[in-house]
Amino acid sequence: MKISKTNLEGVYVIEPAVFGDHRGWFMETYNEKNFAETGINIKFVQDNQSFSAVKGTLRGLHYQMNPKAQLKLVRCTRGTIFDVAVDIRKGSPTYGKWYGIELSAENKKQLLIPKGFAHGFMTLTDDVEVQYKVDEFYAPECDRGIRWNDPTIAVKWPIRDVQPVLSAKDEKAPLLEEAENNFVYGE
Repeated sequence: MKISKTNLEGVYVIEPAVFGDHRGWFMETYNEKNFAETGINIKFVQDNQSFSAVKGTLRGLHYQMNPKAQLKLVRCTRGTIFDVAVDIRKGSPTYGKWYGIELSAENKKQLLIPKGFAHGFMTLTDDVEVQYKVDEFYAPECDRGIRWNDPTIAVKWPIRDVQPVLSAKDEKAPLLEEAENNFVYGE
């Protein structure tokens, strides 16, 4: 398992070792010992899975506020997505900056997104399944979002020629500067 840092503190790309033969393949998607050796200590409490039927579906940018903030380990098990993490920690040197990566069933990469970051993804194919582990249970009272096309964040979503398929909640999400957020860098 290869764990690589990104340009955002605490955001990592995970590349599992894949062992294949004539039957197919095998990989570990999470190994507590390997993560701990990199200084990442996590106790996951919930696994989530989503299905998106059409290319261009956009989910996000989502986060849970403290005290129910969530760290996420995201992977795409069917199809392909463009996955994004946005630093929303007030006072952070990378506040409002984003990191994006293509995750797919084929490349088997994963993205580790720490607390204090918003998360979203756009489907690049039809029939997409995304799975992610979290270290805190879902808490609707702490659930928040930021508009997917906030110009101050300026995510370069790969599909730009059509309006993405959005939920009503995501269509109405506030801009970063208007969003309720209690994350402070260094706390």
